[in-house]
Amino acid sequence: MLADLAVIEGEYLQDLLDQPRAIEDTLEGLDISPVLLDLAQRLQDGTFKRVVLTGMGSSFHALHPLNLQLIDEGFTSIMVETSELVHYKTRFFDPNTLLIAVSQSGESAEMMRLAEVNHNRSAVIAVTNTPDSTLARRASAAIFTSAGLEASVSCKTYVSALVVLKLLGDILCQKDPKRSRRELKNAAPAVAAGLAHWKESVRAVAALLIDIRHLFLVGRGASLAAVGTGALIVKESDHFHAEGMSSAAFRHGPLEMLSKETFVVVFSGDDKTRDLNIRLLADIQRGGGKAELVGENSGLGCFRLKEHGSSIRPILEILPVQMITLALAALAGREPGKFELATKVTTTE
Repeated sequence: MLADLAVIEGEYLQDLLDQPRAIEDTLEGLDISPVLLDLAQRLQDGTFKRVVLTGMGSSFHALHPLNLQLIDEGFTSIMVETSELVHYKTRFFDPNTLLIAVSQSGESAEMMRLAEVNHNRSAVIAVTNTPDSTLARRASAAIFTSAGLEASVSCKTYVSALVVLKLLGDILCQKDPKRSRRELKNAAPAVAAGLAHWKESVRAVAALLIDIRHLFLVGRGASLAAVGTGALIVKESDHFHAEGMSSAAFRHGPLEMLSKETFVVVFSGDDKTRDLNIRLLADIQRGGGKAELVGENSGLGCFRLKEHGSSIRPILEILPVQMITLALAALAGREPGKFELATKVTTTE
């Protein structure tokens, strides 16, 4: 058992605990411009033949739920990392493409390149935490998160982006934005409840991670947002190797790595594939690996999600991974989220 958690009580933890405030402020400050509504109407009218969703890191992974929503509504939606888009998929830059670009800073090397390569060929909707950024200034329309300054690894900017992208998806698909706002009002209290007993959660998770060398996060559908972002923040905040992938991909090779040193976090997800994910959990445990479920039926209290609907689920799914980052740091006796080689904003391609 961890006796002293003082080592992890730094700026990263403060950012984590500030997430409910960031969600509230983002929801309260959202402004839907006439230009954004016009772009949504042009999408409905068929002016745009495709929607290209782009970002880097957690900004990219946050796009998974929106991607699925647009596809379910019959639109051609494509997720592309900005680094690939600006060099290898430049044919997407034309008037038939609606670009949705997500970047916390709006000043990363890839977003600067995007503004240069696109050069107003495609309409761009920017989602950013920085209203005066290059991305926001060069976009056709912008919608902003209100996470405030973030000192460390992406957390409150990530959950705030999920809020914005949910509302943006409903606008593009001509859903009632007032209904969306009512649903999303439950997000901040739900996150606050999930963080309320963070010390107990960290101790419980740390007990599971002792002697673990290989960490996998797996899921399907909208849960891929937490899977991808989760693996990224574990590496960033803890210098601990983690992989995020689909549950199906885990069966195609990594299943062979099961051992007492392997821990797999399985996201139960929605009704479409929940049974498949639960079956994977059982197979991992039978194969000698350690695994826990993130979902309504999790046996671990801090991994158990309360039912708040599909709008909020992607936001809540990242909380157990954040507890993992704190637990790994506590076990290693180091402050989590302290950059040593990288920087908060990546300015080099």
